[in-house]
Amino acid sequence: MNAPTNLPTLYSFRRCPYAMRARMALWIAGITCDLREVKLANKPEAMLQVSPKGTVPVIVQQDGTVLEESLEVMRWALSQNDPEDWLSGDNADLIGRNDGPFKHALDRYKYPTRYPDEANGDEDTFRYDHRTKGLLILQQLDQRLGDQKHLCGDTRTLADIAIFPFIRQFANTDRDWFDEQGIPHLQEWLDRHLASDLFAAIMPKYAVWQEGDEPVVFGQAAA
Repeated sequence: MNAPTNLPTLYSFRRCPYAMRARMALWIAGITCDLREVKLANKPEAMLQVSPKGTVPVIVQQDGTVLEESLEVMRWALSQNDPEDWLSGDNADLIGRNDGPFKHALDRYKYPTRYPDEANGDEDTFRYDHRTKGLLILQQLDQRLGDQKHLCGDTRTLADIAIFPFIRQFANTDRDWFDEQGIPHLQEWLDRHLASDLFAAIMPKYAVWQEGDEPVVFGQAAA
């Protein structure tokens, strides 16, 4: 579906957890965008001109304002429209722990070859040490979910959506191992988000955008 020219432009990458959480907030807020799927190994010059740091997501608003952090995109979208009151669960401690120590452990568990200086020649020990560090954080989340359906109560909020894509990535690194861990509440929580209509809505595959392509509409209005 072709997009009107007056939409915000969204640079995204389907599998990036930061881009996933931004797309979920944009979708639930009912914000329609001109989506440009990016190949991270060959970033488009148009994106780098507006956001030289070269990471996704990036939103370019109609007035030229650029948002280049995923949480910034989420909060901006929900400030326009927050039908499920996600902002009531904007829990800085939970999100900070996810984006800080958990992401640090996740990267080293999933991509140990990227950190040869830290691994000191023992990649397997390095990897599994960081898996254990990540699991300790997941165990804390599991305890939190023991008496409530979501991280900040019985309805999903910003904290759930901000954290979910990273736990998905951690789980998928070795799903058999993950499923054997004693974190049933978190596992059920993850499975609910994976099976949600919202997650399905933001995960279609799009061709990589190139200059001159017809615009692609992303959002509820295009569904």
